[in-house]
Amino acid sequence: MPDRELAGKTAVVTGASKGIGRAIAARLAAEGCAVALVARSQDALAEAARAIEAAGGRATPVVADLSTEDGCRTAADAALAALGGVDVLVNCAGDTKAGAFPAQPDADWTAGFALKLFGAVRLTRALWPALKERSGTVINIGGAAAMTPSPGFMVGGAVNAALAHWSKALSKQGLAEDVNVAIVHPGMTVSDRMERLFAQQAEAENLPVEDVRRRAIAAQGVRRLGTPEDVAEAVLFLCTPRARHLQGASLLVDGGATPGL
Repeated sequence: MPDRELAGKTAVVTGASKGIGRAIAARLAAEGCAVALVARSQDALAEAARAIEAAGGRATPVVADLSTEDGCRTAADAALAALGGVDVLVNCAGDTKAGAFPAQPDADWTAGFALKLFGAVRLTRALWPALKERSGTVINIGGAAAMTPSPGFMVGGAVNAALAHWSKALSKQGLAEDVNVAIVHPGMTVSDRMERLFAQQAEAENLPVEDVRRRAIAAQGVRRLGTPEDVAEAVLFLCTPRARHLQGASLLVDGGATPGL
């Protein structure tokens, strides 16, 4: 077997029980990382960890609610105890909801920011000393909606835009303290979450789900929909020494769907 590029490194991946987060954790583990998988679902995390270990990787499930400050601290402490240090942090947790304005309730807005933005900020803050110690890497997973405002996805677009701004600002501090920071913006990616968003949009517009799905796919104008593995490959590259000069990078993984900034 060829040398694995991240052999001996450690990584913390949030939202790692399913979808993009799980694919990222599996890809980093396949490349040699010992990975702490962070999410709220104990059963799903345990299954994801078993799958990684069955493939020859090393994985530790960490159950925590990253929408709270205490949950972020719990996750950071557990990850450090399991790994002994952190080389890579991937902030992927997020579950923003689609909906129609002004009917979409305040709870959707506060929950979206609490998990995806504040969770990333708090966990990164808690792990920053460990990342500095190892000249580590922080990768935030945003979304192409940050650059394509839509009345049906205001919460997700706003959260992703805020995450992008924070990522760029954090990269400036990372430049001074030798921590690489980047953000990856997936486009429409096949996942359970995407199907939930289609269902929420359909309910908000009083349309059949299939109509919403067909409309969304046609609007992309791409060769195919993305997969979690597409995003995982981009994240892997950004975690390697080959990408060290890409400080503050913002990478679209959307098949060319986003028309501009």
